[in-house]
Amino acid sequence: LSRLGLTPNNDGTVIRINIPAITEDRRKDLLKQCKALGEDGKVAIRNVRRDGVDNVKKLEKKGDIGEDESKGAQSEIQKITDKFVKDVDSIVSSKEKEVMQV
Repeated sequence: LSRLGLTPNNDGTVIRINIPAITEDRRKDLLKQCKALGEDGKVAIRNVRRDGVDNVKKLEKKGDIGEDESKGAQSEIQKITDKFVKDVDSIVSSKEKEVMQV
C-alpha cells in the first residue's frame, strides 16, 4: 500500500484507506507504466508473429506447403500482427489521455 501512496487508518472497528488526489508526478509515473505495458504487449505480439513465421518456414522447408502458400501465410501473419500492434497503440494512446486528464 505504501508504494501506492495509501495509508490505512484503524479506529478499532473500521479500517479506512484515504486515497489522495493524483499529483502531476504520479500521473507521469502512470503514463510511463502505460507506455511500458504497451511496449511489452507489442513485444509479445511480435514474438507470436516470429513463432508463426518460423512454423510456416518449417512447413515450406519440409515440402508440406509451396513457396506461394508460404509467402501468403507470412503476409497474412504480418497483417494480423500489424492490426494488433495498432490496437495496442490506440489503447495506450486513449489510456494516456485518460491518465493526463485532470
